[in-house]
Amino acid sequence: MTAPEPQRLLIWGAGAIGGCIGAYLIRAGHDVTFVDVAAAHVQAIREGGLKIVGPIEEFTVQALAFTPDELEGQWDTVLLCTKAQDTEAAGKALAPHLTGNGMLVSVQNGLNPLILNPILGKERVLGSFVNFGADYLEPGTVTYSGRGAVVIGEQDGEFTPRARRMHALLCQFEPNAVLSPNIYGYLWSKLGYGALLFATAVTNDGIADALARPEDRELYIELGREVLRVAAAEGVRPEAFNGFDPAAFMPGASESQARASMDEMVAFNRKSAKTHSGIWRDLAVRKRRTEVDAQLGWVVEFGQRLGVPTPITARLVEQVHELEDGRRELSRSNLDELRGLLPAVQGRA
Repeated sequence: MTAPEPQRLLIWGAGAIGGCIGAYLIRAGHDVTFVDVAAAHVQAIREGGLKIVGPIEEFTVQALAFTPDELEGQWDTVLLCTKAQDTEAAGKALAPHLTGNGMLVSVQNGLNPLILNPILGKERVLGSFVNFGADYLEPGTVTYSGRGAVVIGEQDGEFTPRARRMHALLCQFEPNAVLSPNIYGYLWSKLGYGALLFATAVTNDGIADALARPEDRELYIELGREVLRVAAAEGVRPEAFNGFDPAAFMPGASESQARASMDEMVAFNRKSAKTHSGIWRDLAVRKRRTEVDAQLGWVVEFGQRLGVPTPITARLVEQVHELEDGRRELSRSNLDELRGLLPAVQGRA
C-alpha cells in the first residue's frame, strides 16, 4: 500500500487511543493537533512532547495541544477519541471546528455514531473499532502495551474514497488495519467482548486470569450470549476479532465453541503487557465514572426495545454504578452474585 500524502488532522481526546494513534501519525509526517479537556496533559505535551512508553516501542513526538476553549480553526478530518460517555458533549464542542464537507471518525468504544449523527449529520460520520492495549499513564505520557484490531468503515458499508484514505492513514499506526463494509458488526462484537471485560473489572483479577477461571466460564459465556442475542434481533452480523468469535455465542452454538473462543481470548490477553482493563483502572485507580452506560447501556436499551431479556447485563451495569459510587467493593463475590442469576436465565431458555 502506498503511504498517504501528509494530512492535517485534529484528534479530539489525547488519552490512550488518541495519544497512541496521533503519536504514530505525527512520526509518519502528518500535521496533528491534539485537543484534550485535561489541562495538565495539554501543558505537559506542550512542554515536553507526547511520550509513548511500553513494550511495543518508546518514543516522544512534539505536538500542538489545546484545551477545547483555546482551540481555533477548522479541519477537514477529525478523529474523536474520547471516552464514550463524553461523546455528545465532545461532538457539540468540536462541531464548529469541522469544515462543512469534513468528516469525523469515531475512534471509540460503543455505538457512538448513533449519537454523533444527529449532531453532525450522518453523511459526515465514519465508524471505527479498536482493540489495542493502551492507557493514559500521567500528563504527557501514554503507554502502548499490546497490538490489537483496528477497523474503519462507512456506516452504510460503502468503500468511499475518504474511507480508503482513512484506512491508509490508520495502517501507518496498525499495518493490519481493516477497511470493513460492516463496521457496526465490529462495534456490536466489541459490546459482547466489552461485557466480559466489565465482568472481569468488578474483581481485582487481570483480564486473562479472570477469563481463564473455569468456575466463571458459564457466566462469561451467558453474558456474551445476551449481547449477541440482542445483536441478532437487531439484524446485525457480528464480526470476529482477537479471539472473540461471535458465532460461538450466537443461538445454536455449542458449549465447546464458546469455550474455545474463551481460550483464544485468554491467549490473546496473555500477550499484552496490559494486565487489567481500562474499566478496572477507572474503578480502582482513577476513581472515576466508566463507560458502562455508553457500552452496556446500549445492550440493555436495545434488548428492551426488541424484547430480548438481558438480566445479567443489566445487573452488571448496576454493580458497576455501585462501585463508582463507593457502595460496593471490587471482589469476586460480585461475580458470585451475577452467577446466581444463571439458573433463572437457563430455566427460561
